[in-house]
Amino acid sequence: MKLYIYIVVLFFYSLFLFPQVGIQSYQSITTGAQQIEEYLPKLKNKKVAIVTNASGIIGSKHLVDTLLKHKVKIAKIFGPEHGFRGTADAGEKVKSGKDALTNITVVSLYGSHKKPTKEDLKGVDIVVYDIQDVGVRFYTYISTMTYVMEACAENNKELIILDRPNPNGFYIDGPIMTDKYKSFLGLHNIPIVYGMTCGEYAKMVNGEGWMKTKLKCKLVVIPLKNYDRTKFVSGLPVKPSPNLPNDTAVLLYPSLGLFEGTIVSLGRGTDSPFQVIGSPTSATFRYNFKPISNTISKKPKYQDTLCYGVDLRPLFNQQLQRKSIDVSWVALFYNQTPEKQAVYFDKNFNYHSGNDELQMQIKGNNSEKDIKASWQPALETFKKIRSKYLIYKDF
Repeated sequence: MKLYIYIVVLFFYSLFLFPQVGIQSYQSITTGAQQIEEYLPKLKNKKVAIVTNASGIIGSKHLVDTLLKHKVKIAKIFGPEHGFRGTADAGEKVKSGKDALTNITVVSLYGSHKKPTKEDLKGVDIVVYDIQDVGVRFYTYISTMTYVMEACAENNKELIILDRPNPNGFYIDGPIMTDKYKSFLGLHNIPIVYGMTCGEYAKMVNGEGWMKTKLKCKLVVIPLKNYDRTKFVSGLPVKPSPNLPNDTAVLLYPSLGLFEGTIVSLGRGTDSPFQVIGSPTSATFRYNFKPISNTISKKPKYQDTLCYGVDLRPLFNQQLQRKSIDVSWVALFYNQTPEKQAVYFDKNFNYHSGNDELQMQIKGNNSEKDIKASWQPALETFKKIRSKYLIYKDF
């Protein structure tokens, strides 16, 4: 009963205290990749490396296939987490090799090889980056982009970023990353939700000198047309990663990603990943699901075990209008599993939150209002830095 009361209160709280968030169709936006006339001249008679995955499409064709049709010489493809074709599970090792469709060499930028080496870039004249992001610090594509920028700066290669919309770009929220917890889940002192496209973020990394080398990358951003930052971008044509299959998962990801560092399942191994949450020890919840091995999640947490929790799919509109990260779900499950509180969090939680304070606040039963208030001074500082690098009208 308490859960349903919470949902009702959250709904009305969202309606009256937060500005209403609209939805913009992805199809109404012209991506950087679609504006071939803007960057094709730069690629003519050059040996090109492409940093991309399955989301790098122009219409119904992949960027790689489109550029090959225009006689662009693609020397190499770099694939991020989940691989070039986007089929690998989260954290799964992706091997380098030849792309079966084009026979182009594919180099994996994941695991122990996150940054292109001098040898990787040998014979490459220019690098193109085109990946759909979801605007969350621990979504690792902006870390990959940073490493690519470093490699380009060190090896005197120009980098072209084909910008794509940030579906979660309509707000800024979360604790700021602290130096102690910098990792591939966050290289820079930014909040969990930072409200920028990858092109804007790259400009900030360059302008603030955030690369380890302190060098600046020769950077060109092909900007979006008709992008409205104040709205949630709906209908991504390709899943940005295997376990973010739809709008609901993308919208909930900033909040639910924190569960990666807990005993709670995020629904991997079901048809609703990042939309249902639960664990075998949370039997006080009525809703249940059973993760099974599938092509997307080969070994999901609690495989073949009944998990009890919450189905968040009906809460899309409430979460959209909330316009902020929801940490109450993490606290709710923590308080529902008292016998497991000592092991509820694992070492990954602080790397996702970016500090050790949020975990202590939840353990201390701090209110969400107080938790969010503690973020505000650092968020204001970040917003001032961010404002210098925006390409599109701010909210």
